[in-house]
Amino acid sequence: MSSIVDKIKEIEAEMARTQKNKATSYHLGTLKAKLAKLRKELMTPQGGSGGGGVGFDVAKTGVARIGFVGFPSVGKSTLMSKLTGTFSAVAAYEFTTLTTVPGVLQYKGAKIQILDLPGIVEGAKDGRGRGRQVIAVARTCSLIFLVLDVLKPLTHKKIIETELEGFGIRLNKQPPNIYFKKKDKGGINMTNTVPLTNLDLDQVKAVLSEYRIHNADVNFKCDATVDDLIDVIEGRIYIPAIYVLNKIDQISIEELDLIYKIPHAVPISAHHEWNFDELLDKTWEYLNLIRIYTKPKGQLPDYSAPVVLRQNQRTVEDFCNSIHKGIVKQFKYALVWGSSAKHQPQKVGLTHVLNDEDVVQLVKQ
Repeated sequence: MSSIVDKIKEIEAEMARTQKNKATSYHLGTLKAKLAKLRKELMTPQGGSGGGGVGFDVAKTGVARIGFVGFPSVGKSTLMSKLTGTFSAVAAYEFTTLTTVPGVLQYKGAKIQILDLPGIVEGAKDGRGRGRQVIAVARTCSLIFLVLDVLKPLTHKKIIETELEGFGIRLNKQPPNIYFKKKDKGGINMTNTVPLTNLDLDQVKAVLSEYRIHNADVNFKCDATVDDLIDVIEGRIYIPAIYVLNKIDQISIEELDLIYKIPHAVPISAHHEWNFDELLDKTWEYLNLIRIYTKPKGQLPDYSAPVVLRQNQRTVEDFCNSIHKGIVKQFKYALVWGSSAKHQPQKVGLTHVLNDEDVVQLVKQ
């Protein structure tokens, strides 16, 4: 692993020495591709398949998974204990949590898995500490809480973002609109529907050749950069994140006003359980979840146990499959009450798109 880290450092040093201009863009593009490949190699355990390692592999449960990422001793374990009731070791010294500690948060009828990860350190992306295992687990999350100590400089925020970026995790960003498909023959076929100001065919070919890809269709639907292209080839992960700024009981009102100006931030006090309502509301919003209530024939809707769906998978068919895979085969139609219905109730088919807090009665054949 040390040799991979050495190679990474050599490439980073060469990139730092190279002046950025049109003449060097081809060279920088190939260096970035080499760097991305090495980071991926560093990420994959020797003789393994990319898992988290002992104490890190945790089975997924619930409708979503939230990972707590942060420096040691910022209050991750205290926050988790207060939110879930799960005991995660809490002490006034660094590196209390040494493995992944799972818990379950019950909110709006949804079971959401929470993972308290060991404290991250600067240089994690280069193999320091348990960074590789921490980030491997973070990649499997639906949402990341970046837990920061409000008393310490917000440079911590930048360091953690850099570590996660180094391992291909993009926070609060949308994937670049690039269509990419490998072929068996025909060379590189590049098309674009918008003007490209950062890339040309030679640069695209140079990056693809680093991955030994000589036949592919690439269609740019955005003004992409070399980094965007590498993201698509590497299959980078795009995850929403909330910056949880802890220990606000130790700062002034004026300082709190400044903290509220940080995008995606929620200030809290885990110890006093201050501002948990705002944190949970934003969590629900960033997870993009909706609740659908079931209504058995001739009975009132069951509001105690909603079926929780994702915003991008909320058709009646998705609803049926989340209850049981076999329901679709017996499906005749559904009756829907709520904001997605044109009248109450509306008779709909499998393709009908549901809204939050709709009520559904299924009618079988």
